[in-house]
Amino acid sequence: MNRWIDGACRAVEALIALMLAVMVALVFGNVVLRYGFNSGITLSEEVSRWLFIWITFLGAIVALRERAHLGVDMVVARLPAWGKKACLALSYLLMLYMLGLLFQGSVAQTRINWDVQAPVTGASMAIVYLSGVVFAVFAGLVLLLDLGRLLTGRMAEEELVAIQESEEAGALAQVLGPQGPAGTSPPPSRTEERQP
Repeated sequence: MNRWIDGACRAVEALIALMLAVMVALVFGNVVLRYGFNSGITLSEEVSRWLFIWITFLGAIVALRERAHLGVDMVVARLPAWGKKACLALSYLLMLYMLGLLFQGSVAQTRINWDVQAPVTGASMAIVYLSGVVFAVFAGLVLLLDLGRLLTGRMAEEELVAIQESEEAGALAQVLGPQGPAGTSPPPSRTEERQP
């Protein structure tokens, strides 16, 4: 199951890159046409807005899988293993509840807007709200899989904090790993260097 979700996340990343390329081409092309040729791409603004919404929701799924969402872990990181497990299980249950609410609301909005046409493209406005449905379903699967791993004791202790303190710390942790480069211990602090 983990392999399937990792493969799906790679496919989602490729889809996000494609959407971003289309969005950049539409916006840049529209700017060039507007200022250079006094014309433009009529559907550029509408389609770009929709692509941005979809990129945001799809990117949130990938970030959830990679534990890349930002948060403050100064309390949870100091708890013993059982405290971290309890906090993580509680946070997963709360997130699943919120995803349930998001799913219900997105399905309701998708149904309401199914026959509403967008002003420029004429496409159904349900496309916008469908992104919430897709996010809720796939994020729910990721959370349920991780919750199952947590409850069965198959989650490593370093995975018990499900957020990154900052983008810089997350990037540094990925580069160095848990023990520093190539399995070595991290460099000594300045106070350790001064001691004889």
